[in-house]
Amino acid sequence: MQKLNTTLPDVWELQPKVFRDARGFFLETYNHQKFSDLGLPDVFVQDNHSRSEKGTLRGLHFQLRHPQAKLCRVVEGEVLDVAVDIRIGSPAFGKWASVLLSAERQNQIYIPRGFAHGFVALSGTVQFLYKCSDFYDPGSEHGIIWNDPGLAISWGIGNPLISEKDAKYSTLAEIPREFLPQYSTK
Repeated sequence: MQKLNTTLPDVWELQPKVFRDARGFFLETYNHQKFSDLGLPDVFVQDNHSRSEKGTLRGLHFQLRHPQAKLCRVVEGEVLDVAVDIRIGSPAFGKWASVLLSAERQNQIYIPRGFAHGFVALSGTVQFLYKCSDFYDPGSEHGIIWNDPGLAISWGIGNPLISEKDAKYSTLAEIPREFLPQYSTK
C-alpha cells in the first residue's frame, strides 16, 4: 500500500498493490496492521455502500458526537471525493482536499475524524464503498452546503443532483462553533 499526500495534512490518498493476470486481478483493500504501520491506526466498525447516477453529489457530511474516520473507494465508475477540515483551531480550518477515485485506478482516500466529507459522481453509474470508525448516529449528523462560497470547492459540476436534506445545510461560517469538532494535537 502506498500512502500519497493530498493538499491537507492527515488526509491521504492510498494506492494498493494490484496483482493482475489473465484471470483478472486481486488486491488487498484493508489490512489493519499494514494501515497502522502507515500511521492510520483507526479501527473500522461499519461498512457502507451507495450507488449514484452521474451528477449526484452527496455531502458534505460529518458527525459531531460520534466522529468518523473514513476509508473510501469506488468499485464502479469515478468520483471526485472531497474532505474539508472543520476542526476549530486547526491550521487548515476551512481548507479542502480532493482525490479522483476510480474503479480503474482502485485508489482510496483516508479521511480522519473532524473532517466533513462528500463526493460527486462523474461517471454514468458509481458504486461507492466506505468504512467508518464509528457507527452512524442520526442525532449526531451535521452538514455543510455543497456550494459554500467560503470554501469554493471545485466540484466540476454546476447543477448536481442532491438530496433535500443536503440542500438545506448552511455554510461553514454559519454553523455555531459548538457544532464543530475541536482540533487536537494528540
